[in-house]
Amino acid sequence: MLLIKKYAVDQNSAVDLHHWLRPYEAFAYKNIGDLKMLKEQNNFSKNIIVKSDSPYSQQLIDKMVLLIKEELHHFCQVLEIMDKKGIVYQSIPASRYAKGMFSHVKTYEPDTLIDKLIIGAYIEARSCERFARLAPYMDNDIAGFYFSLLRSEARHFQDYLNLAQSISSKDILPRIQEFGRIEAELISSPDKDFKFHSGIPAQ
Repeated sequence: MLLIKKYAVDQNSAVDLHHWLRPYEAFAYKNIGDLKMLKEQNNFSKNIIVKSDSPYSQQLIDKMVLLIKEELHHFCQVLEIMDKKGIVYQSIPASRYAKGMFSHVKTYEPDTLIDKLIIGAYIEARSCERFARLAPYMDNDIAGFYFSLLRSEARHFQDYLNLAQSISSKDILPRIQEFGRIEAELISSPDKDFKFHSGIPAQ
C-alpha cells in the first residue's frame, strides 16, 4: 500500500487508499474495530488512478491493488480462524528477517522500489515453503488454509518479480541473487526471536 501511495497514484487515489487501509491499521496496531468491520472494508471497488507524470503504468497499479486486496483477505481469514479457536489477536513487532532484508535496500530510485519488490517476492516464496512444511502437522482447518495459501503466495512471488523487472531498465537477476544470499543468511543463522520467518532458534 505504501509503495503505491508513495510512487504511483494521484492525490485523490492516495486519499482513497488511505481510507481503505486505515481500519486495518487501527485494528492491527491499536486493536480498534472488529472482524466484521474489516470484512466489509475489503469490498474496495474504487478506481485507483496513476499519476499523470508517473513512470509506472496503470496495469502495474491495478496488479498491486489486487495483491493488496488478496493480502487483506488473508488477514481476515487468519482472524476468523483465531476467533474460532479462542485466540486473542495481539500486535507483534516485525521479525529480524524483514528488518534484515530491508536494511539492504538501496536509497535511490527506482532501485529502492525494485529492491522492495524483490524482498516482497522472497517473503512470499519463503512463506510458501513454510506453509508446506507446517501444514501436515496442523489441525485440518489450519492445514487446509495453509495449502490454500500456497497457490496465492506462489503467484504473488512471481507477481512481485514481474513488477520489479517491468520497472527496471536492466536485468534484475543479479539483485535477486544478492538478496538470495542475504535471505539465506537470515534463515540459517541463530535467531532469538521465534516467528514464522525466523532463523534457527538460538540456544
